[in-house]
Amino acid sequence: MRQRDESKAELIKKKAVEMIVKHGLEGFGINKLAKEANLSVGTIYVYFKNKEAILTTLCNDIGSNILSSSLKGLMPDMEFSEGIRLQWQNRYHFYKLYPEQVAFVEKVRYTEIYNFVTEKLNKKYGKLLGAFIAKAVKDGQLAKMPFEVYWALAFAPLYQLINFGMTNTTKARRFQLTEATLEFALKQVLQGLKP
Repeated sequence: MRQRDESKAELIKKKAVEMIVKHGLEGFGINKLAKEANLSVGTIYVYFKNKEAILTTLCNDIGSNILSSSLKGLMPDMEFSEGIRLQWQNRYHFYKLYPEQVAFVEKVRYTEIYNFVTEKLNKKYGKLLGAFIAKAVKDGQLAKMPFEVYWALAFAPLYQLINFGMTNTTKARRFQLTEATLEFALKQVLQGLKP
């Protein structure tokens, strides 16, 4: 059996992310990945059982990175506006630092593998977020609503602004995402989440 070289495992993951971002899941396969990574197909199988194992590993690693970064510094007893502001800042800075990871998630977001992985990650991070939300509702800082509605109202505006900022354009004009624009949008979102 061949010796494992972790730098090769990292190369395989890096090239897989690049391929999926560029060509989507339809353009991703072990043979193409081997060619992109300049490795033999056999070498890839030393590190990963199959294509699904690579995708599961990537979804887990990147999903965990995003969630841990997004919730960094969040405490269950924080004031709601302070906690949401922190999450917006964390998410925005993550997306600026790791645009390829963000693009990867967009390509795999509706797959069974991603759903399975995020379900596990939500169990890990859900306690913190659940306690934060419950306190905000109890304190009258947040209207009671289904989690999906909360998430759509609290974070979809941020992600759309990031998307406009990453593409640097809207249909009518060029768009530059600034801290001031984010702060303005956040204030509107916080207003809309109040009971």
